[in-house]
Amino acid sequence: MAYIISTQESAQPESPSDASSRGAVPAAALAGAFVVLWSTGYPAARIALDHAGPFTLLLLRFAGAGVIFAALAALGGATWPRGRALIHSASVGILTLGLQFSALYWAAAQGVNVGLIALVVGTMPIVTALLGLAFLGEKVRPLQWAGFAIGFSGVALVVGAGLGGSAAANGGAGLIAYLAVLVGLLAISIGTLYQKRHASNVDPRSGLAVQHLAAALPLLPFALHEGFRFDGSPAFFASLAWVIGVNSLSAFALFFVLLRRGAVTQVATLFFLMPPATALIDYFVLGDELTPSKLAGVIVAALGVFIATRTPRSNGTSHPAGTPHSAATRTPHQAARSVTAPCAAVRHSYQAPCG
Repeated sequence: MAYIISTQESAQPESPSDASSRGAVPAAALAGAFVVLWSTGYPAARIALDHAGPFTLLLLRFAGAGVIFAALAALGGATWPRGRALIHSASVGILTLGLQFSALYWAAAQGVNVGLIALVVGTMPIVTALLGLAFLGEKVRPLQWAGFAIGFSGVALVVGAGLGGSAAANGGAGLIAYLAVLVGLLAISIGTLYQKRHASNVDPRSGLAVQHLAAALPLLPFALHEGFRFDGSPAFFASLAWVIGVNSLSAFALFFVLLRRGAVTQVATLFFLMPPATALIDYFVLGDELTPSKLAGVIVAALGVFIATRTPRSNGTSHPAGTPHSAATRTPHQAARSVTAPCAAVRHSYQAPCG
């Protein structure tokens, strides 16, 4: 039986879901599916937010996904986290799901330009790499930094038109609203590294159930304050079903698998592709304009991700991006860990990534 080494350097049996996912599907295919599924969350959220309050939508999404993950865990006989593992999983959910979403949605509601929000959140791979270097000792090669710069340039090209075309939309936003955007960025980045260090050795089903339910609970008073507002239209329920079933369940599961296969920095780099992919989806689904600058941003961002995720050859061997090193070469510190999926969907903009 294969084993996963925990952060406490103890051997843990690899779950059937980990074993079945390892090597069964090429990492590139998983990454592509993850980017597409994650990016579809924006148009779905944009539709849903036309029919519900932001905190109500978040509460229903997290609670619904949490209940489904709990049911899957119960049916599959998954082991539930206990003690410190339970606290860590709940903390990750509150941080990366509840705090991140709430901060960005609130900032957008206060009038912060959604293009600016997307641009700030687009630095998440860079911030994650810096924090990983400082606190987890994850090395970042010069070629990866070059890829980060190119990838962020692609994001800037995609969101640039939105920033220039609606700069006046920022007029009503105060300093606290802009600080909330930074809070959302830090929540994604810190929460990602926190789970990698403290909340990895849990079953994905039970772990994600705890995270989603923990994120939903603090949102309850905010949803009540806005009157638990939703209109009950078919469009609302269809879009809510999408963000729960496709984004919270499918995309989160893919993100979990990708993190177990590779380093957090490599996987985080995929988020450079979210605004360009969302722009393409909005063009085909919602009929939004697809300008030359957006098309250029798609190409530039893809090039940046390609460069940043390339793995150098050493001793005549190489490990494709997103695939694990052999057990013999992996240290306990490099052992498989997972993070929750960050998401930065905000209201009324093609530029914002969403999960």
